[in-house]
Amino acid sequence: MTGFLHTKFGIPAILAGILTQYALYSINLAIMDFKANTAVSSATPNLVMTGLNVNQSLLVCFILAAVIIAIMYWFFGTELGSALRATGANQEMSKAQGINVNRMKVVGLAISNGLVAVAGALSTQYSGFADVNAGRGSIVIGLAAVIIGEVVGEAIFGKKLNFAGHLIFVVVGAIIYYLVYTLILWLQMNPNLMKLFTAIIVALFLAVPYLRSKSKNSFAKAGKQSKKEA
Repeated sequence: MTGFLHTKFGIPAILAGILTQYALYSINLAIMDFKANTAVSSATPNLVMTGLNVNQSLLVCFILAAVIIAIMYWFFGTELGSALRATGANQEMSKAQGINVNRMKVVGLAISNGLVAVAGALSTQYSGFADVNAGRGSIVIGLAAVIIGEVVGEAIFGKKLNFAGHLIFVVVGAIIYYLVYTLILWLQMNPNLMKLFTAIIVALFLAVPYLRSKSKNSFAKAGKQSKKEA
C-alpha cells in the first residue's frame, strides 16, 4: 500500500509511509478485537519464543537472523535483487538502464515491511502481550542499528567489508545499541530520559562517518600542513 500510494498517486515516500502507518493503527486494533492491549499466554501452542525461556529465545533469534541474512544475500545476488540495489544506489541511472523503478520501490517496501511484521510478531510472543502503541519509536532503533553497524563494520574491516558483512553488521549494530541501552539502565539513570539518550547515541554514530571523511579530505590535510609550515 505504501508503494502504491507513492508510485501511482505521486504521494512523497515519507508521507505515504506515515499514511499507511496511520491506517494500520485501526487495522491492528481490529485484529486485536479492538483492545489496545492483548495478553498472549505462554501456554499458547506454536509460539516460536517466550520470555519464560530466554536461552531458547536467543537461540531462535540467532537462527532466524542467520537464515534471513542468508536469504537476503542470495536474493540481492539475483537479477531482481541487483536491480533493487541499483535503484537504491542511483534511481535515475537505473531508469536509464531500463529498470522499472516504481516496481523496485514496491518490492523493496514489501520486503522491509514484511520483515517488520515478523519482528513485531516475535516481539509480541517474547513479551507475552501485544500493544497497539508498541511500535512507536522503532524507526529510530532501526536507524541506530544500521548506522552503528555500518560504522563499526567499516572501522574493523574498512574497504574489505563486503555486502554479506554489511548485512551481518546490521544485526551487530542492533546488539550494540541494546547493550548501550542496558548500560544506561544499569547506571540507574532516569528511564524517562531514554529517548534523549537514544537521540544522542544515534547522532554520535551519524557524525562519525562525516568527521572521518572530513579528516581524510585532501583540502583538510593541505590546511593542516600549511598551518604546520606557518
